Amino acid sequence: MTGKDKDYRYMATSDLLNELNKEGFKADADLELKLSNIILQQLDDVAGDVSGLAVKCLAPLVKKVGEPRVVEMTNKLCDKLLNGKDQNRDIASIALKTIIAEITTPSLAQAILTSLSPQLRRGITGPGTSTEIKCECLDILCDVLHKFGNLMATEHETLLNALLSQLSSNQASVRKKTVSCIASLSSSLSDDLLAKTTIEVVRNLGSKGTKSDLIRTNIQMIGALSRAVGYRFGPHLEDTVPVLINYCTTASENDEELREYSLQALESFLLRCPRDISSYCDEILHLALEYLSYDPNFTDNMEEDTDDENQEEEEDDESANEYTDDEDASWKVRRAAAKCLAALIVSRPEMQCKLYEEACPKLIDRFKEREENVKMDVFNTFIELLRQTGNVTKGQTDLNELRQEVPKIVKSINRQLREKSIKTKVGAFSVLKELVVVLPDCLANHIGTLIPGIEKALNDKSSTSNLKIEALIFTRLVLASHSPSVFHPYVKALSSPVLSVVGERYYKVTAEALRVCGELVRVVRPNLEGSGFDFTPYVHPLYNAIMSRLTNQDQDQEVKECAISCMGLVISTFGDNLGAELPACLPVLVDRMGNEITRLTAVKAFAVIAASPLRIDLSCVLEHVIAELTGFLRKANRALRQATLGTLNSLIVAYGDKIGPSAYEIIIVELSTLISDSDLHMTALALELCCTLMADKRSSRNVSSAVRNRVLPQALTLIKSSLLQGQALLALQNFFAALVYSANTSFDVLLESLLSSAKPSPQSGGVAKQALYSIAQCVAVLCLAAGDQKCSSTVKMLADILKADGTTNSAKQHLALLCLGEIGRRKDLSSHANIETIIIESFQSPFEEIKSAASYALGNIAVGNLSKYLPFILDQIDNQQKKQYLLLHSLKEVIVRQSVDKAEFQDSSVEIILKLLFNHCESEEEGVRNVVAECLGKIALIEPVRLIPALKVRTTSPAAFTRATVVIAVKYSIVERPEKIDEIIYPEIASFLMLIKDQDRHVRRAAVLALSTFAHNKPNLIKGLLPELLPLLYDQTIVKQELIRTVDLGPFKHTVDDGLELRKAAFECVDTLLDSCLDQVNPSSFIVPYLKSGLDDHYDVKMPCHLILSKLADKCQSAVLAVLDSLVDPLQKTINFKPKQDAVKQEVDRNEDMIRSALRAIASLNRISGGDCSLKFKNLMGEISKSPTLWDKYYSIRNDGSMSVSSYGSVSIPSLGMMVSVPI
Repeated sequence: MTGKDKDYRYMATSDLLNELNKEGFKADADLELKLSNIILQQLDDVAGDVSGLAVKCLAPLVKKVGEPRVVEMTNKLCDKLLNGKDQNRDIASIALKTIIAEITTPSLAQAILTSLSPQLRRGITGPGTSTEIKCECLDILCDVLHKFGNLMATEHETLLNALLSQLSSNQASVRKKTVSCIASLSSSLSDDLLAKTTIEVVRNLGSKGTKSDLIRTNIQMIGALSRAVGYRFGPHLEDTVPVLINYCTTASENDEELREYSLQALESFLLRCPRDISSYCDEILHLALEYLSYDPNFTDNMEEDTDDENQEEEEDDESANEYTDDEDASWKVRRAAAKCLAALIVSRPEMQCKLYEEACPKLIDRFKEREENVKMDVFNTFIELLRQTGNVTKGQTDLNELRQEVPKIVKSINRQLREKSIKTKVGAFSVLKELVVVLPDCLANHIGTLIPGIEKALNDKSSTSNLKIEALIFTRLVLASHSPSVFHPYVKALSSPVLSVVGERYYKVTAEALRVCGELVRVVRPNLEGSGFDFTPYVHPLYNAIMSRLTNQDQDQEVKECAISCMGLVISTFGDNLGAELPACLPVLVDRMGNEITRLTAVKAFAVIAASPLRIDLSCVLEHVIAELTGFLRKANRALRQATLGTLNSLIVAYGDKIGPSAYEIIIVELSTLISDSDLHMTALALELCCTLMADKRSSRNVSSAVRNRVLPQALTLIKSSLLQGQALLALQNFFAALVYSANTSFDVLLESLLSSAKPSPQSGGVAKQALYSIAQCVAVLCLAAGDQKCSSTVKMLADILKADGTTNSAKQHLALLCLGEIGRRKDLSSHANIETIIIESFQSPFEEIKSAASYALGNIAVGNLSKYLPFILDQIDNQQKKQYLLLHSLKEVIVRQSVDKAEFQDSSVEIILKLLFNHCESEEEGVRNVVAECLGKIALIEPVRLIPALKVRTTSPAAFTRATVVIAVKYSIVERPEKIDEIIYPEIASFLMLIKDQDRHVRRAAVLALSTFAHNKPNLIKGLLPELLPLLYDQTIVKQELIRTVDLGPFKHTVDDGLELRKAAFECVDTLLDSCLDQVNPSSFIVPYLKSGLDDHYDVKMPCHLILSKLADKCQSAVLAVLDSLVDPLQKTINFKPKQDAVKQEVDRNEDMIRSALRAIASLNRISGGDCSLKFKNLMGEISKSPTLWDKYYSIRNDGSMSVSSYGSVSIPSLGMMVSVPI
């Protein structure tokens, strides 16, 4: 290594590097000394490649030698940097940075900092130190502070004073590096020292004779501080914002940098200190809008508004040689203003209306920006405004402000689409794309003006793939979101460029073009009856373009799949015009079914073809297709099996007469294996297919026996499942009905099988309650399918079971009651004398489930014949005090069923029902009050005009229970679908929801639950009330001492918190509001103190709070960042909580759930860019990573896709780096 030949030295150093990198390398004290000396010696080697290798040797060496040796090397390098020759300075600086980067242990860090820090300080502030040395020292100090700033707390003040003095250096490079250095230091400074820094910088800005370049540096310093410390800068905004705004407006005309830095600092404040910046937002908005068009050296006197094409083309020629000036830096100001405005849009959803009034027209006007990079920023800012609109409104409100601007947007964008620049056109299409996503039908009147731009983008030889893809995506979105007739005048102009790019070589362009073709097919023939538009000229060009891609084997999978889907659409839509082509085309699709990569797409394409009303002639491939599909039912791929079931169903419905019974039998054998409660969606599809097969009149006896032997046993097992519900349960009911209709199956045998499936078995014990309801529904469907005679005999048999001794077999009685209810709901049972009295007898049963089933049965029988049984129930409620709760449940069944079926009650009945229900509003039993509320709510759906005034009157009732009941009734009357009650209740909502400030906690909770339901189902009805309601809602989240009482239980005392349920409901309501009314919720004022106190509350309250925090971290990042420090303590407490030694399993499990819930929230927080401004959060993440149990849980949660909170168009703040090595 000390030889004269540089090649030898290079080889020897390279060998040493390899040795040092070996896992097993160990050095004794002598070798350590030799190694460190020789490597330091090699750093000064005249050959650059040798010294470069020596630097690389330092990285492994630091880990392989003792701490004293590393400190010694650091000191020698530092001496070389400060006192050595100029030519060795660079390499010494790189070597020092390498050592600092490799230090991992706190003890070594501390030892190095003790010796390194004073030397670096001397290098920065020492008199006579050269600029180069200062810059190198500042660079190294920046690295040191970034990595070990927390370990240097004792030196912070000394370092800070040394660095602040350099802000007034005459050398720009020194000032620039000092700004970075102070920013690195500031993230670990105490609040006092941070305040000192800010005061010093503001004082520098305020002093009269400060040079302009020093002013620029200090403004940069403010921006860098804000980016480094985030929300901690909030308290200093009142000192800094007015100064920045003042400098921005009073700077000399050519001082563009000063304005740029001021706007960049304001942008940082908006993103990182949302709570403290609130009062300045209007001022910043006006400033950003003013400088968005700041262009003092250029006057735009071109004709702006002209519809003359020739004039536009002339302008185009002019624009090629328009004004340029290399000295002109005003574009930097405009760019900074655009980014500042984007930050305002992203961080202040509540300012949306104001932004539309003031910012939207200005942004549209600035689409004409002459500097391309700035134009892109203007486009991006406008896209942020559109995204935020989509985020805030979620398609619930009519976006009138945006709708009014559409003509201006289109006009301005059209001008951009005529520009020569590709980048500009891509940006313009991005704006249009976002516009169509947020406001789907807004371009109906402007399609004609946009077509030339699309044509030019697709046909122009200079167009790039990127531009073509953007143009095609926009075309696809616009075709899909508007009525087909809008495009009919332009189909010719649109189809030829699209079809020409189907032949492009780049697969992404081709795939997107094929997707556009799919939309074009729907547009040219929206329905088969004929829309007055002649589609025939487009059939063969579309077919030929797609066919050429379909038959081409050598292409990307995405293109293959798009071609298959598109051909499926073409055949199903134009099949009657493609008679000659089908024999050539269909076999290709069948061939694609045989390929593992494309088979799923091909199966779906055949489903589309089979569902076509044109009854396409598939005779040439039908047998082959059925055989392939039957085989797919055995495959492991779930998506393929699902698609196959759907396609087979469609094919058998349309072409059953051409498929033989032998094929049916094979299908039945295959689908029987798919029926189980482990996949209910698949089960529903399999049963639907089975019903389709049985419904075919040509089904042979063999098919019926295959169903009985293969499918029926599976169905009888499935019916016992407690998971059975929804579509699968409906399909199962249809299956039993189909079995009876097929006439090859005995009704009595089926009924017996169903009833016996409810018997408890010795192995598995009793049948689940849910399963009994499923069995009862299937029995009812079976009876109705079998006809009146069988139905009557079954009802008689069930009634006989009830007449038998009620204390014996409760499962048999339970099922009999449920079956009677289900049959009675579907068929009038008044021909069976005294059936109601037989059922009401069961109210006396000692078993609770029998009583509940009897009440269910009585209500459902009344649905079958209201005029006979409703008066009976009402009479019983009046006369049978003890059975009131059960009878009210029967009444509820009647009312709920009527509200779902949109049936009407007789007026006299309504009067009696209402009187009866209002009499029970004050019942002491909560169960009775809840049933009454649900009944009132569901009647309000049927008779809103009568009910709403009656409920409103009772909001002022002196009885608290009555007030609570009417509010809960309103909750039950608000359903997701539009109802006539909506417009009637709208003016009266306040009188119900304002009970949130009632004296009684039950009433307050009822109002909170009602608000939650409104927010979830009909947010538009309450948006106007939210400014008044939200503070009252937040107040319900606080622990109220007056609601906490101590119960003396003799040997020990027990604390009861009566406000717990109310707090839980309030937080759950906020969670719902974040989804539907984000623009109304001001997150900054909610997080502290309300959410913070919830994170430290009871288990039941913490869970919704963690969910809220995850949502806020996703949707309102800046608001969460602003108070991140204060949220760490409660989260840390939760994840470190240990249950008592004698805790029961339930408590241990609850605590585990709680820890996972908190870690889920922490994972969401860790996804926020810039979170490493919070030292506390950094430490929390460090603590989690050091604890194996916590890290394992955190790791599994982080990698679990289900934890991410969806957010359309969420915006990330410019990253300051993540705090955990693996970003989420």
